[in-house]
Formats: sequence, structure tokens, C-alpha cells
Amino acid sequence: MAGRRTNLVLLVLLVLALSTGLLSWAAGPSLVRWLVIAHGFTGLAIVVLAPWKQSIARRGLARPRAGRSTSIAFVVLIVTSVVAAFVHVSGIVQIVGTFSPLGIHVATAFVAVAFAVVHVLQRMVRPRATDLSRRNLLRGSVLLGGAGLAWLTIESILRATDARGARRRITGSFETGSDVPTEMPVTQWLNDTVQDVDAESWRLHVTDGARSYSVEDLSAFGDTLRATLDCTGGWYAEQEWRGARLDRLIDGAQGRSIVVRSATGYSRRFPLSDAATLLIATEVGGERLSPGHGAHARLVAPGRRGFWWVKWVTTIELDEAPWWWQPPFPLT
Repeated sequence: MAGRRTNLVLLVLLVLALSTGLLSWAAGPSLVRWLVIAHGFTGLAIVVLAPWKQSIARRGLARPRAGRSTSIAFVVLIVTSVVAAFVHVSGIVQIVGTFSPLGIHVATAFVAVAFAVVHVLQRMVRPRATDLSRRNLLRGSVLLGGAGLAWLTIESILRATDARGARRRITGSFETGSDVPTEMPVTQWLNDTVQDVDAESWRLHVTDGARSYSVEDLSAFGDTLRATLDCTGGWYAEQEWRGARLDRLIDGAQGRSIVVRSATGYSRRFPLSDAATLLIATEVGGERLSPGHGAHARLVAPGRRGFWWVKWVTTIELDEAPWWWQPPFPLT
């Protein structure tokens, strides 16, 4: 495959890998399976193309050109991200220092985006009409077929060896602490910090202070829900949660969407129609929530990834903005 076309295909694959990875976090359970598979396919297709790219890079490094250090840094980040992904999928290594292999995969991929933009601007590849020729489309099909074969081979090896990676959820997460809340990891989004508030003074305020509830008030509702918390950090846990259904807390309130807000300022917005499926939990596994797991109240949002499960909830607001009027992922 010619160097220019190899670079162009790699660029498309990198964009697809980033897009499918991000969408797999945001998508519901009906779509996430296909997005994760597509993400894996594109990642393996990048690996299949590596020998062709290696020969191009070797020729490029032999000639002194501007942007050489950027190109090298970009390659190192991509290789690190791909290796971390393989380590995570295998399940052999669960933690590297203070980071999970999945965390390293995601972090290096995001940092690589900045280097990718600079690299593309320095080594601009312009598409041509001939790139869509029958021969090139056939080559693309062979590339995807190779990626698919690699996917099936990896999955078969994991199952045949009964490796931990064979038992991962479709999202890629591994079971950790189901029905044993004390073994469930303590994680939070980006710059959030664990809150430790006095239970006697804590109150949950609904619709701009029109109603407020103590921990005992919420527990008295006695609503229970068995749901799986699937964290984007690469673990999941199925637990029995207890507290108050959101529709009961906002009964009679008007609006198009519900904003659930944390003591840290973190928040997520939900459709009003989802209120009956959401739970403000004060207990997990028959015990009061710990500060690390969101005490004194946290949101339980079945079918949504962990960053939707707002912890340390203090406020529930209703307004007229649609539920999608927010960043797809929290910015802080």
C-alpha cells in the first residue's frame, strides 16, 4: 500500500477509534455492544497496518524535517495506548502504579489527539478521487477482515485459557465487589474529591428549596433497586440499593428535565420521563453509604455508565431545558 494511502487510512482509523471509544461511554445498553466491537476492530486494524507505517516512518526519520519530535511523541503515545488496551482486555494486570490499564489507554489516547492534530498539519495528506477505486476498497475490506480475524483469535484464546479477560462485561469492565460494597472501588470524575458531611445537618433540597429531606426521610421511603454500577475506569459491581425513587421526591413538580447536583458542583441532567427509573440511594448492600461511595445520598441510574451516578447529591432541580442540553461528558 502506498505511503500516502497508508497515512490516510491510519488517519481515518484513528478518528473512528476515538469516536467509537467516546460514544461507547455515552451510549445506552442497546448500542454499547456494537460500539465496543467497532472500537476493537478499528484498534486492531491500526495494529495490522503497523508494518506499512513502520517502513514509512523509517524513511521519514532518515531525513531531517521539522516536527520530528512531535511525530515520535505521537507514535509513542499511540503504541502505549494500544499496548494498555491489550493488557486491559487480557485481564492479567489490574493496576499499574495508581492507574488501571484502561485508564492508561484512555489517558494516552486523549493526549495523543493534540499531537495528532499537529502531526496532520505538518504532514498533510489530501484525499483523491482515486482513493475510492475498486482496488483500494478491496484492500480496505481485506484490512477489516484481518482485524476481524485478529478479534476472533484474541477472544478464542481468552476463552480457551479461561483468562480473566474472557469474563469482562461487553463494556470492557471487570466485576469487582458485587454484593460486597466494601470491596467496590472508590472513584470519582476528574477533579471531584470525596465529601464527608455531617449526617445530622445534611439535607437534600428539591426544586430550589421548596422541599428538603434528611437521610432518615429518604430511607423511610424504602424503595429498593438492584442495579449495576459500570465505571468508565474499567470495573463494575451489581448491588442492592435502597432509598427513594426520584419520581416520588419530585411529585407534582413541573419541568422538562431534572438536574441532579452534587456538593462538589458536579451535575447531570435527565429526562423527566426517567424519574421513575432513578433512585436517590442512602444505602447499599443493607448499609449506609460510605463517604467514598457518595454518602449521604447518591444517584442510581440503571443502564447508564458510572459518571451519570452523581455522588454526594445535595440538590434536585427541575427546569425547562431539554435533558440533552449539557456536555456529553462532564467537563469537571
